[in-house]
Amino acid sequence: MVHRKPYLPEKQCPVCQRPFAWRKRWARDWPQVVYCSERCRRSGRPSARHA
Repeated sequence: MVHRKPYLPEKQCPVCQRPFAWRKRWARDWPQVVYCSERCRRSGRPSARHA
């Protein structure tokens, strides 16, 4: 079960299509954040959902 905080902004990862929420460490760079994880960033291309 995923617990989301409704007051935090969310984006959708272009690689895995999963939603991900704002994190404190991304506070200064939130407009530039594209991927939900390092794994997706390395993959860098939309593909089938990975587990």
